[in-house]
Amino acid sequence: MEPVQRESEAAASRESREYVVLFDGVCAFCDGVLRWLMDRDPQGRLSYAPLQGPTAGAIRTRHPLIPDDIDTIVLVENREGVERVRLRSDAIFRICELLEPRPVWLPLLSWLPRPLADFGYRGFARLRYRLFGRFDTCRIPTPEERAHFLD
Repeated sequence: MEPVQRESEAAASRESREYVVLFDGVCAFCDGVLRWLMDRDPQGRLSYAPLQGPTAGAIRTRHPLIPDDIDTIVLVENREGVERVRLRSDAIFRICELLEPRPVWLPLLSWLPRPLADFGYRGFARLRYRLFGRFDTCRIPTPEERAHFLD
């Protein structure tokens, strides 16, 4: 019985990280974005989990507004014990605010109304596999990246 408690404690610890990015684990474009994010997150504030994995499943249980499909990037912020979920363009803009240095295009695009930004996001999400391809399975992080991945 004790190992089960330890595993559930470890899962809770993983999920309670301050910033968790849920991403499509088989999307080649998303994989490139993760590498780009890790290069620009020297403090390691962001953690990552595939939408197809157990961490995302547990978070979806707590936040039913997260769609079941894998076309949506999700940022889960856990600050002072309060969990907040951001989807699509809202997630992207918030993630970019956390980077060092912030992308130069952020101020140019962040003024867009969210419905318009989400419309563009959804259009790109539908085309990403055709444009960039997909993997058969979720990526396996390198040993250097492993500390940033939750599953």
